[in-house]
Amino acid sequence: MEANKSANARLVAAFSGAGGYGDPASVDALVASALNSLALPEGFVRPGDRVVLKPNWVKEHDERRPGSSSWEHVVTHPLVIESVARWVAPFLRGSGSVTVCDAPQTDSSFSLIRSYCGLDAMVARLRQEFAGVQFELLDLRPEEWQAVDGVTVSKRALPGDPLGSTVVALNAASEFVGFAGLGRLYGASFDMAETNTRHAGFQHEYMLCRTPMDADVFINLPKMKTHKKVGITCALKNLVGINANKNWLPHHTEGTPEAGGDQFPASTVKARLEQSWMGVAKRWLKNKPSLSRAFVPLKKFGRLYFGDTQSVVRSGNWHGNDTCWRMVLDLNKCLFFFGGDGLPRRNQARYLAVVDGIVGGEGNGPMSPDAVPCGTIIAGVHPAAVDCVAAELMGFDWRKVRLLRAAFELKELNFTGFAPEEIRVLSNNPSWDGPLGQMTNTFHFKPHFGWTGAVERNARSLVA
Repeated sequence: MEANKSANARLVAAFSGAGGYGDPASVDALVASALNSLALPEGFVRPGDRVVLKPNWVKEHDERRPGSSSWEHVVTHPLVIESVARWVAPFLRGSGSVTVCDAPQTDSSFSLIRSYCGLDAMVARLRQEFAGVQFELLDLRPEEWQAVDGVTVSKRALPGDPLGSTVVALNAASEFVGFAGLGRLYGASFDMAETNTRHAGFQHEYMLCRTPMDADVFINLPKMKTHKKVGITCALKNLVGINANKNWLPHHTEGTPEAGGDQFPASTVKARLEQSWMGVAKRWLKNKPSLSRAFVPLKKFGRLYFGDTQSVVRSGNWHGNDTCWRMVLDLNKCLFFFGGDGLPRRNQARYLAVVDGIVGGEGNGPMSPDAVPCGTIIAGVHPAAVDCVAAELMGFDWRKVRLLRAAFELKELNFTGFAPEEIRVLSNNPSWDGPLGQMTNTFHFKPHFGWTGAVERNARSLVA
């Protein structure tokens, strides 16, 4: 998948409709209007193509309110997925495949995601309507973890991607080359050695699932939400879900800024004590999920003193995180420049992003956001352009989001190739239609509390 540097890459559709999912026909029409406005080249989807639809299925529910009634503002809605599938399928002309897949957070329940979202019924409808096209539903994770109060207490092996995984070695082209935090990177589990082994010096590797990497057409279906580590989660960030081992993904750097870290925003007594205490726990509990059960009561006690993560900044959950955005851009380099065999792409794959902004998420995203009915679908063929438009629609200044600004400053494997000033919005809303910088009457999302005052359009920039 070569970087999309065509004139089309600069165009982003942002169409406005009803702020809810009550009318499937309206969702269908809104998705189709946005996609058709892009005037994609003939043959963008071809008979026999392997098409991957990659939603955001990060969690089966809002972490604060477990249950079947609190997921519409957290994950990509099945009506949006089905609408995109209905748009794609006729181009396949009774051949090829459409695979809907993701690797949710490791402690998520895929069985609950498919139940709450009615995914099996969705696939059954598509198979009946489009005979000859193979529709599949996949959980790409190699294992599912059971967590108690945020502590992993057991792990269960899963089939994972039926095509297996591949290792992409970005090495000198990684955004982590020269990063001062190397050696102190924290990934998805207490096993920091695994994360730092994969990111050291000029060696920077990612383990990716082959089904999305081998796709002829990759359609990214993110949710429009705030994010605690990178500001917003949209098309760029959604690639975390094509990973076969999330502990290869650096999320933050241990320590405070004074010590070259971004785990905490300041070197307070509590921060230093918590870092020391958790450092010991991570070393003792690494790869010992059964022993971790004994740690749960201690963590609850610690929360009384150190504060709850829903209100206290820790784990890189703030605007000063200088780690996570690098990982996100690296993943996009992997997809655009490498194939399922881990080698540079020989044939260009086709990329499209369709953002579910019908009901977005603000505040403590990505897993505990508050719902924001927006009635919006955003679509485009370049993730950086799409995300800049999404950020502006959310009421943020894209320039203050380090992830987005850095997407236009890449020196190695540059998958952007155009200036942000060239982005043009196509919309049925006159106040949005036109150059990116001239959009008016946008929404006013609350950022994650660790980002308050840093990314809002009228905020003083706090990002270096």
